[in-house]
Amino acid sequence: MTSFSPRVFSGVQPTGNLHLGNYLGAIGRFAALQSTHDCIYCVVDLHAITQARSVWGGPEGLRESTRSVTAAYLAAGIDPVKNIIFNQSQVEAHSELAWVFNCIARMGWLNRMTQFKEKAGKDRENASTGLFAYPNLMAADILVYKATHVPVGEDQKQHLELARDIAGKFNNDFADEIAGQGFGEAYFPLPEPLIQGEAARVMSLKDGSKKMSKSDPSDLSRINLTDDADAIAQKIRRARTDPEPLPSEVKGLEGRAEADNLVGIYAALAGISREAVIAEFGGAQFSTFKPALADLAVQKLAPIAGEMRRLTADPGHIDQVLVDGADRARAIAEPVMDGVKDIIGFIRKR
Repeated sequence: MTSFSPRVFSGVQPTGNLHLGNYLGAIGRFAALQSTHDCIYCVVDLHAITQARSVWGGPEGLRESTRSVTAAYLAAGIDPVKNIIFNQSQVEAHSELAWVFNCIARMGWLNRMTQFKEKAGKDRENASTGLFAYPNLMAADILVYKATHVPVGEDQKQHLELARDIAGKFNNDFADEIAGQGFGEAYFPLPEPLIQGEAARVMSLKDGSKKMSKSDPSDLSRINLTDDADAIAQKIRRARTDPEPLPSEVKGLEGRAEADNLVGIYAALAGISREAVIAEFGGAQFSTFKPALADLAVQKLAPIAGEMRRLTADPGHIDQVLVDGADRARAIAEPVMDGVKDIIGFIRKR
């Protein structure tokens, strides 16, 4: 059995304002992993352009959003020296391996991807081929570093399962060549998901049945990572709830989407369980709970917003972080891609 050194890979798309869901579901958790894992964190700008230009904002919008995600990584406490932080398009091996995986993955696998159906909507014939093949690029992002673990939300689990299928098929299809080249029984690991703690899926503040989204037309539906203390508090005070007090047990949140969402947000921000939140606030009215949640959110998020504003005021510094990170990422990815070329039979420069 081939063994692989533990390594974490994850990325965030630069497509508009980052919000609380991005922080609780991804960026805020990345910092915690850096003390226990070898981590690579990417701004996935190649993924951004799979959608309409209006989504990613054109050249200036993409540059601004890429720097904003990088600033959020740094403001959340991710150390760019201890970890690797870079933008995907600077490391060509992502695109090279994605093409190989386009030839490994099967159409039937991609046709089952629910995110493509959601993002393409009713006009699937007008969606880009990049959006359809997005999961193959995601697999390449992970496997070009032979990452063993990926922190993902529930909505990305299907893509990670596809990455495992692609890795397994490559290992199986080229088993003789992999062994013959001295790589052992498998060239790629089968990456495992890391789904951590509470509020892996944060819902809209205006509709608990919908995921918090940067594309929602109402700014009151989300807390942006750049919101100041007053905006954070106001949005929580105006968040939709029902007239009933908080239940005395967690199971009492069933069927109460907005209440469950706010309890989950409090739990995630405080680093405690939903049960602990209910133990403290069970039976309380929202007129009591919302101010407590607002105070906690301001305490946790306002410093991040301030640091992001400070960092984005110096784009040259952010760009240098990305360049330095890309150099280090390339040093890992290029030998992996060279191995793929040798296994497949491509003639390459020596």
